[in-house]
Amino acid sequence: MKLEVVTANDNKEIQNSIIAKIRDLINYKNLEPGDKLPSERMLAEKFEVTRSNVRDAIQKLEFYGLLKSRPQSGTFVANIGVTALNGMIEDILRLDEPDFKSLVETRILLELKTAGLAASRRTEADLEHMKETLDAYSKKVMNNEDAVQEDLLFHLAIAKASGNSTMNTLMLTITPEIITNFERYHVCDDNQAVLGIQEHTDIYEAIKNQNPELAKEKMKIHFKALYQYCYNA
Repeated sequence: MKLEVVTANDNKEIQNSIIAKIRDLINYKNLEPGDKLPSERMLAEKFEVTRSNVRDAIQKLEFYGLLKSRPQSGTFVANIGVTALNGMIEDILRLDEPDFKSLVETRILLELKTAGLAASRRTEADLEHMKETLDAYSKKVMNNEDAVQEDLLFHLAIAKASGNSTMNTLMLTITPEIITNFERYHVCDDNQAVLGIQEHTDIYEAIKNQNPELAKEKMKIHFKALYQYCYNA
């Protein structure tokens, strides 16, 4: 049996092709905001792709707010107008995969804000969750184990404590790619990981003491090495 290997670029091309066809279908049928799209099965048959491919394309359009899925009802055109929808889809089709530098810049901008918000809005449950992730990170580092995932989980706990669902979603979106790049390029050496324990602790204490400015300052210090690595790489 011959197994066909589908690369990431192949998947992106398939996804973009389906997105373009969904756009053309919306235009051809003059679908208005709130109108229902054909089912995943029907779209898969029409476009001669798998239902999984269609689902991925729909989820991407949902992420950008262009489609809305309702359980047991189907997928609908979002309430943004066809002209705007066409323009946004064109932008989506032209998007490049984010490079590591872009991911780092986005993460730093997000986390300086989430740290300040978390210090103002955190609950006791948020603090407990942050402490659990901090302890998990510290344990891995002190055992000379890779702690990249525990590091990111600590930062995701801060994003959740910010009380801003959009920022939390953005963090969740970029986190898998950041983890991949950390492991690929071995960004943090052992010494940096050990320093990270104290830096994480300082951020946690600032948030615990509800000091937004200090939380942001400690986050800046924490990202200094990563920022330097990104621009020197």
